[in-house]
Amino acid sequence: KSDQEGQMAWKTLDDMNLAGKRVLTRVDINVPLDNGQVTDATRITRIVPTITDILAKGGTPILLAHFGRPKGKPNPEMS
Repeated sequence: KSDQEGQMAWKTLDDMNLAGKRVLTRVDINVPLDNGQVTDATRITRIVPTITDILAKGGTPILLAHFGRPKGKPNPEMS
């Protein structure tokens, strides 16, 4: 489906029948930590409406995320 300018139109959850489908959903849940405690959960709470909407439409959300490298360096304890 394309728009009037020939560009691909983005679909939203409102445009999709999700009943019985698995929905791969990319989420950004990199949150600031201080001594292992989340100091700002805003990114986590903002994904809740999307997950709720997928569930309400009969879909199964599969969340795809990654946890960034702490201080820009690999950390085997977080792999």
